[in-house]
Amino acid sequence: MSVPSSSAPNGAESFLKQLSILGSTGSIGRQCLSVVEALPERFGIVALAAGGNLAELTGQIERHRPELVSVSDEKKAHELASMLRGTGISPLPAIHHGREGLLAVGTHTRADIVVSAAVGVVGLEATYEAVKLGKTVALSNKEVLVAAGELVMAAAKKAGRELLPVDSEHNAVHQCLRGGTQGEVRRLVLTASGGPFRKTPLASLESVSPEQALAHPNWKMGNRITIDSATMMNKGFEVIEARWLFGVRPDQIDVVIHPQSTVHSMVEFADGSILAQLGPTDMRMPIQYALTYPERVSSNQVALDWGKLRRLDFAKVSTRRFPCLRLAREAMKKGGALPCALNAADEVAVAAFLERRLPFLGIAEVIERVLARTPRTRFEKMDDVLAADAEARRRATEEVNRLAVAAVVAS
Repeated sequence: MSVPSSSAPNGAESFLKQLSILGSTGSIGRQCLSVVEALPERFGIVALAAGGNLAELTGQIERHRPELVSVSDEKKAHELASMLRGTGISPLPAIHHGREGLLAVGTHTRADIVVSAAVGVVGLEATYEAVKLGKTVALSNKEVLVAAGELVMAAAKKAGRELLPVDSEHNAVHQCLRGGTQGEVRRLVLTASGGPFRKTPLASLESVSPEQALAHPNWKMGNRITIDSATMMNKGFEVIEARWLFGVRPDQIDVVIHPQSTVHSMVEFADGSILAQLGPTDMRMPIQYALTYPERVSSNQVALDWGKLRRLDFAKVSTRRFPCLRLAREAMKKGGALPCALNAADEVAVAAFLERRLPFLGIAEVIERVLARTPRTRFEKMDDVLAADAEARRRATEEVNRLAVAAVVAS
């Protein structure tokens, strides 16, 4: 259900779209709320799901007054209730937690749009249920299509709804594809900044620190995605996502290094014409596009500074420098449970690297070993995905521990 807006432009009646946000206290969630605050005549917030950042969530509840919120566990739910009672907010939102809470947010009856921005596989089930209900889903969570692309896209097709990409690369492709038909597409070209180690000598990569890997030259993002940018696993995930989102063959998706991150992606058509989408390195632009699609709405928040744009460079990707991209393509080609295992192993390996239990180059090594142990099982239901994810995490933990023991013995 939508609520009529009292501030419609030019006196025309418009309707306030209600949003549920999975991952509201993360980077994308916070920027999504910034877009909502810039367009109060268009959007309201009906439900928010967060992890354990209660201070941030409390501020969001004070500003947006959602009907329902969810946190990571029961203890956090009690803490949040206590914090909210001290703010004078009335009435208090319903407070849920855990898996049930995420599902409640993702399937809220009044939600017109569900923003899937939770980090990791935790947001997968709630997003899938939102898709099945025919909600408009603005998708930022990579795991949804990497781990369960076939299931999710089948549900979207059955519901007759399109998933709207929030990631800057897929958002750019979506915009470019408005310039032609599906049959006219020759290839999609995803751009990659190359991260902080684009020119680092290969011999030096073994000893890079988490602090160095987290120093992305262009974007401010969460820890995991920043490390995935440094290994270029994020681009591997994006190749898999693009295959599902846009219904193209794997061999129709290319990746190029573009250090400026100004061209977010390109589409080459059958006649050789190439459409590219340019914009600043600010996620509010693709978020707003996804929320307002198919309209384009004026915004004074972000714009490309042409005065600072001096050059646009492009280069091929070295899979020797970035083996994770090769592993992602191999997992996509084999299909079944392998893309799910790819994501799970990466999450475990990245966490181990950030905790200094695994060297930087060990991330790709752990992933490759897990993929070698993963059967090419096809998923029939979401429980199959979750089981494969859990098994891949178990194997990845084993591989991390094995490499850690080997490193101690070698020293």
